Amino acid sequence: MNATTNQATSIKLVLLGESAVGKSSIVLRFVSNDFAENKEPTIGAAFLTQRVTLPDDTIIKFEIWDTAGQERFASLAPMYYRNAQAAVVVYDLTSPQSFLKARHWVKLLREQSGNNIIIALVANKLDLCEEQAQPETEQEETEPRGNVRKVAKEEGQKLADDEGLMFFETSAKTGEGINNVFLSIAEKIPLKKKGNEQESATFNGNGQSENSTSSNGRIDLNARNGSSEACGC
Repeated sequence: MNATTNQATSIKLVLLGESAVGKSSIVLRFVSNDFAENKEPTIGAAFLTQRVTLPDDTIIKFEIWDTAGQERFASLAPMYYRNAQAAVVVYDLTSPQSFLKARHWVKLLREQSGNNIIIALVANKLDLCEEQAQPETEQEETEPRGNVRKVAKEEGQKLADDEGLMFFETSAKTGEGINNVFLSIAEKIPLKKKGNEQESATFNGNGQSENSTSSNGRIDLNARNGSSEACGC
């Protein structure tokens, strides 16, 4: 079937995690292939969309809710992950506290959605480990250096194995592993063929999926309910 005539299956996906772990940067990299330093924290949540095309030409349209990580917004989270078919739980591999928070979110998701929700556990900021591994001067090579990684890969993998999650280590800054997170989720979506759950997709000239957001890739929720604005880490 010609890709331009395919329909996209819409999937609600929520991002959860402590503040400053890079949730918004992950979404920005996925949606716009961009990265911005020193982003402002998300307030409430931000909404974005992006399409991916699977090898069999199936098109998945992700409707992404990027939630705030600050504790004062924690009570709003159930509103965003309710009825979500997929979730990305993010932690910062340099922050043990953020890993503990990720465990908390996984527990809540399992209590609320059981095994009906696809969950990807993502350890972000892999670039910090790679930067540390390459000293810039001879002096740095001889001086003892603290290990920037505080959460071992094995710890994340064990949590994923115990809870039946997918596990990834990523860098929103370099883009490493980001597309693989969303493509892997898309491949696990149990597709439904009901026409009322699908909508038309658009493609660019080379057959790659196009972002269907507004001009800046985001929707300002302040215009509707005052609960959100453009997101940050």
